Amino acid sequence: MTFVDVLGLLGTGVLAGVVSTLVSLASIVSFPILLAFGFPPLAANVTNTVALVFTGLGAVAGSRPELAGRKRQVLALGWLSALGGAVGAGVLLLTPARAFEAVAPWLVGAASLVLLRPRRSRTARPRLDALTDEKALPRQDANSGQAGHPEQGGVPGQGLHRGGSPGRALKVGVFAVAIYVGYFGAAGGIMMFAVLAAALEDSPARLNAIKNALSALANGVAAIGFALFGPVQWGAAIPLAAGFLIGGRLGPPLARRLPGQTLRVVSAVAGLLVALKLGFDAYV
Repeated sequence: MTFVDVLGLLGTGVLAGVVSTLVSLASIVSFPILLAFGFPPLAANVTNTVALVFTGLGAVAGSRPELAGRKRQVLALGWLSALGGAVGAGVLLLTPARAFEAVAPWLVGAASLVLLRPRRSRTARPRLDALTDEKALPRQDANSGQAGHPEQGGVPGQGLHRGGSPGRALKVGVFAVAIYVGYFGAAGGIMMFAVLAAALEDSPARLNAIKNALSALANGVAAIGFALFGPVQWGAAIPLAAGFLIGGRLGPPLARRLPGQTLRVVSAVAGLLVALKLGFDAYV
């Protein structure tokens, strides 16, 4: 690999890292370029996943203001994300990739459409605390018999732990997306953002930060498996990873400056474009 190749991969990583933290499309930038360098699809995939670890590190570091006070909640979902990443990596290493590539366009497209749904009112959607913290669950007021919230006092939220409840759905959604992130991961961040946005009432910038943390966990665990057992091309992974680290650090400040609805629409449109590209690659 020449010096120009190294610079090209470094620049690709910077651009992809910025794009990743904004609309979670790093792999759509970096994966085709790795293929253009002549790497087989499997090698390009695992190399890209290993390099993306540094996007996650940079993104989480840049998202610290939005993650302040959310450590307990992120950890409550984080173990599911890490486990899902391990499962996805195992599936990739042990089975052909063709079957999952066939369904990936549908998953990405569906997740993107979720972002375009009208947002529900704040009282209709439980907060992150209510989904991950037992102490924040609705309680019965002894005098009135009405459901209340220890912090919000009377905000409706019954049924969070019943069958099909938002809390359970959120956990299942995070785990399922994490499997996808570990397996292939293109637009996995969009899918994670969509799951969070559908279940939680919070600012898009904070949801984006939580998405960065959960995606980083899933990708990091998968990367460990690929580094140990996969055909990682380290000559390409190192400069790409350096670029990812820089770009991932630059992305969150840009996300803070974008209006919330703009971030959702851009993510949705970008995801639909990715779905079309993945569908073309899989079926044409």
